[in-house]
Amino acid sequence: MVHDLGLAEELAQDALVAALEQWPESGVPDNPGAWLMAVGKRRAIDRIRRLQRLEHKLEEIGRDLETRPAVEFEIPDDEHIEDDVLRLIFTACHPVLSTQARVALTLRMLGGLTTEEIARAFLTSEPTVAQRIVRAKRTLSDAGVPFEVPEGPDRAARLSSVLEVIYLIFNEGYTATTGADWVRTDLCQEALRLGRILAELAPDEPEVHGLVALMEIQASRTRARTGPSGEPVPLLEQDRGRWDRLLIHRGFAALLRAKAIGAPPGPYVLQAAIAASHAQALTADDTDWTQIASLYEILAMTTPSPIVDLNRAVAIGMAHGPEKGLELVDTLLDEPSLRSYHLLPSVRGDLLARLGRHDEARAEFERAATLTRNAAERGALLDRASR
Repeated sequence: MVHDLGLAEELAQDALVAALEQWPESGVPDNPGAWLMAVGKRRAIDRIRRLQRLEHKLEEIGRDLETRPAVEFEIPDDEHIEDDVLRLIFTACHPVLSTQARVALTLRMLGGLTTEEIARAFLTSEPTVAQRIVRAKRTLSDAGVPFEVPEGPDRAARLSSVLEVIYLIFNEGYTATTGADWVRTDLCQEALRLGRILAELAPDEPEVHGLVALMEIQASRTRARTGPSGEPVPLLEQDRGRWDRLLIHRGFAALLRAKAIGAPPGPYVLQAAIAASHAQALTADDTDWTQIASLYEILAMTTPSPIVDLNRAVAIGMAHGPEKGLELVDTLLDEPSLRSYHLLPSVRGDLLARLGRHDEARAEFERAATLTRNAAERGALLDRASR
């Protein structure tokens, strides 16, 4: 409505302030999101009438709003709000922005992640992410990017960034980078909700179904991923009886939909197939690590990255012995993007421990503990070092 993402964010904050002032006396409305949206729109009209430097353009918008008050002030239902969220994702993922800027902006605007959390997800610095977000808002405003879900080739061009955004939101919820909690279920649920909406919008896109399948299967482990005190429980030590079979079945169904489309498997379909291999194993000993290692080999060829190679090293270490896994991990020690990544020394420590090189393993776990910013994970790593 105001054609400026930064201004829209300010108006949303004004609506939140109004809620903090009014709700303690009037009570929380039945549909808080719709209340906030309506207040934000009213504040936008007030702002439109005040901004003299945009007089001609904003007067035109104001006249249009005044002629259609019932439409503009109609309290939206939940479905309308969900559509707005999806439109905002595609707007933030506009091709006028770089891929990194699209992801950072959408995570900040829709995922509610801080710049620090986004920086950890990108393995980059916080000031860099902050500048990306500021520049992205300015670029969208200057380009007059419309608030819409694109169609045809334009939608395909933005889809990969949209999927990356949703998965990064899910990952931050699945393994929180900071704070005391190991899992942030609110972010996982938000990512799943967005993924399911996108799957309905783009039913012929196999990677959309692949991402949904991956998130459904990973989310199925939530109850088993933490112990009584909130401490992390590794995958191979989890009580698989606590895995959510409904989510696993939903994940398998989404994976079948992706495969039925008939396109070559992309990165999300491959990762979903890896997750499905874990889900099919009734016990940790039943895991088909050879199959998982093979899937990681294909993933490394289609989507090469240091993170994929690190995960592949884990699978190789399980399928072919810790020596083989350690050989691959050691080739990643000089990788610049992994120098501050705590899972590199954590994986290396695990492989060293399996080889009986306990002093080296302890040092690696201690180093990993200094790199993580999650309190629960730090405690688990220090416990590993002690043991």
